[in-house]
Parts: sequence; structure tokens; C-alpha cells
Amino acid sequence: MRDFLKRYRRNPAAVVGLVLLLSVIGLALTADIFFPRNPLSLAGRPLQWPFTNPNLWLGTDQTGRDIAAQIFHGARVSLVIGLVATVISIAIGVVVGALSGYYGGWLDDMLMRVTEAFQILPNFLLLLVLVAVFGSTLPTVIVAIGVVSWPPAARLTRAEFLSLRNREFVEAGRTLGLRDARLIFQEILPNALPPVIVYASVIMSVAILLESALAFLNLSDPNVPSWGNLIGGGRGVLRVQWYVSAIPGVAILCTVLGVSLVGQGVNDALNPRLRHR
Repeated sequence: MRDFLKRYRRNPAAVVGLVLLLSVIGLALTADIFFPRNPLSLAGRPLQWPFTNPNLWLGTDQTGRDIAAQIFHGARVSLVIGLVATVISIAIGVVVGALSGYYGGWLDDMLMRVTEAFQILPNFLLLLVLVAVFGSTLPTVIVAIGVVSWPPAARLTRAEFLSLRNREFVEAGRTLGLRDARLIFQEILPNALPPVIVYASVIMSVAILLESALAFLNLSDPNVPSWGNLIGGGRGVLRVQWYVSAIPGVAILCTVLGVSLVGQGVNDALNPRLRHR
């Protein structure tokens, strides 16, 4: 762990990403402290510019809601969306990729055809279909994002299993009579997970962007203070009160950038070629 932290600190971009991510987490953790009221409640006159009212330091949106309160509480929503959708996506991808890579043959062909079927359509288009069919509540949106995001994780897991399934420790387990389930999930999977976990940062970033895109089209849950909803609400006043959309846009940019840089930093720190530098 100490060597890992040393290698991570050597990457300035990774350190910047960690600072950005910790800042967003800080917003989420302190939201109830600084803004205990409902962030979607009316706070003042609509469309007040930032820093013109000391009580509303980021101004108000087109309905008179406090933008700062929505930014703080929206950080919590975005992190929950990113984390839960990533867990769902990784879980599906790992199971599909593990079974496909371990057994091969007809099962591999079938699971890969299903994976390719999901990859034929763009993620966002498939997400629109799922939201249109099952509704736009926040839990539905999170599950839908996870469902459309698993194919890359499945392919990555499959590749790792193909390289590990005939290793000595696996053959030794077969010789000892271990069941396939134990070999897959207790012996091979722990060795195959590191690159999948690193890739999770990409899935999390995409999940946050997908929810923001849905909200921009008024297809996300309007009852939660998400950054995407704030951007979408500011479309009608974008040319004049551009700050309504710009402020949450910067928050999304910082969050996605932070997650991506942290993921890249973890990948570089775990890279065997960098361990002896």
C-alpha cells in the first residue's frame, strides 16, 4: 500500500483528480449542514445573478430556487448515480465475462452475441428506450444506466479469464476437485478484477454524463436536485442568464475530470512496468 501511494503521488494529474473528487465528496457530505432546507424550495426572486445577494451567493434559477443548494445536494445525487450504476454495470459485466471466459465454447458464443447486441445501439439511444418504457424515476434511471453500460466490463473480464483459466493455480484447483463456482469466483476472479476496477472510473464518469443528458432533455426525475435538471432548466434563459446552466456544467466537468484522473492514476500506480521506477 505504501508503494502504491508513492507511485500515485508521483502523478500530478492523479493528485489533481483526487483533490477534485474529494471536493465533490465534501460538497455531498456538507449539503445538509450548509443547506438544511429542501434545495427545490423557493428561496428568492428568480434569476438573481451570482454574488449579488449575500444569502444566495450563486444566485437563483428561473423558478427562484437557490443554485448553491442545488449544487451541494446535486453532488450527492450525482455520486449516488455514478456509484450505484457502476456497481450494477460491473456486476453484470463480471458475471457475463467470467462465465464466457471460463467455459468458452457455445456459452461463450451465446454470451458474446448478447454483448454485441447491446453494443450495436448507442448507449444513450438504448437508455432513452428503457426510460420511455419503465419511467424516469431516479431508481429506474440508475438501473437503466447500469444495464446499458456493462458490455465493456464483460469483454474486459472475459479477456482476463481467457488468460488465467489455464494457469497453474487453476489446474491445481481442478486437481483438488474444486467446483467451478469456487474456481471462478474465489480463485480466478480476484486476479482478474484489478483492470475491471480501474475501468470502473470510466463507467462512473459516463453514468454521470448520461444522467445529465437525460435531465437536459427533461427525461430524468424532476423531483431530485440533480445537476442535469439544473442545466436543463436553464435552457430557456441560456442566452441571457447563462450562469444557470454554466455553474452545474462546471460541477459536472470537475466531477467527471476528477473521477477520470483518479482512475488513470490508479491504473498507472498498479502498472507493473512502473513499479520499479
